[in-house]
Amino acid sequence: MRVRILGSAAGGGFPQWNCACPNCRSFRAGTFRGKARTQTQVAISGDSGSWFLLGASPDLRTQIEVTPELHPRPGDQSPRHSPIAGVVLLNADIDHVLGLLLLRELQPLRVHATKSIRRILTKDNSMFGMLQRVPDQVSWIEFMPGAQFSLLSPAGEDSGVRCRAIPLGRHFPGYVSAPRRSQLHPLESSLGLIVESSSGKRLAFMPAVAEVDRNVLKLLDSIDVILFDGTFWNPDELVGLQGSGQSAWDMGHVPISSPAGSFERLAHLSHPRRIYLHINNTNPMLNEAGPEYRQVRDAGWEIAEDGWQFDL
Repeated sequence: MRVRILGSAAGGGFPQWNCACPNCRSFRAGTFRGKARTQTQVAISGDSGSWFLLGASPDLRTQIEVTPELHPRPGDQSPRHSPIAGVVLLNADIDHVLGLLLLRELQPLRVHATKSIRRILTKDNSMFGMLQRVPDQVSWIEFMPGAQFSLLSPAGEDSGVRCRAIPLGRHFPGYVSAPRRSQLHPLESSLGLIVESSSGKRLAFMPAVAEVDRNVLKLLDSIDVILFDGTFWNPDELVGLQGSGQSAWDMGHVPISSPAGSFERLAHLSHPRRIYLHINNTNPMLNEAGPEYRQVRDAGWEIAEDGWQFDL
């Protein structure tokens, strides 16, 4: 299975368009030791032919254009074609689903999602009707948290890639109305994904983790590669910059530092490759000249960058 990290930043990307935090300000001044990043997007393929997107980033069009494997292939009978066969949605956050609207040009797709996420997008958001203009434009495939499912092409072909979604939070996005939330299952609100290749190797994609509890630790100890929530370094990172607001915990993201943070909690995992992604523009570990960057790298963690790829 091939894995490509198309984008590695949290919502808004880095630098963020309306932010003058030290990182963004330094980057624009040309003095920052670090790289720009688009919003988190991962693509996987069991055969390097058909690709499945984990989420649908608002930056998806740009990410596709800089990734030749995702371009239409010369010689196909139809002038319009894409090797992108489907999408897996793990929450209904804007920075995770907005890219679906960029895939509206009548390209057949399978979208795998929970019943709750499907209901939010198809019942409450009229713009997503653009994905249903013709029969079979998008086929919605519902899955249950904890149950294994296969990634299927629009024609129903099995990709050989198996997935299992893991509940990681209980909060739906703020734009979901209270009456609608009352009809939804909280355990379908924010999920991680365990992806297993035909060789038996396993990838964990967890861009939003509310807490590292014993169940998460036990699960991750058997994973070969972890793509883990690296949104915030400090619990009160945004509060410190803005003077008010929510903590990392309040926003459903375990911070990297602090005793209950991911750095300490995941330090004793036995063997997996550990990669932070979904990194907020304010996170000091983006600065490759800073102590936070060196601390993470010295501990064996990697910090995802746009364009990375690896095989499992």
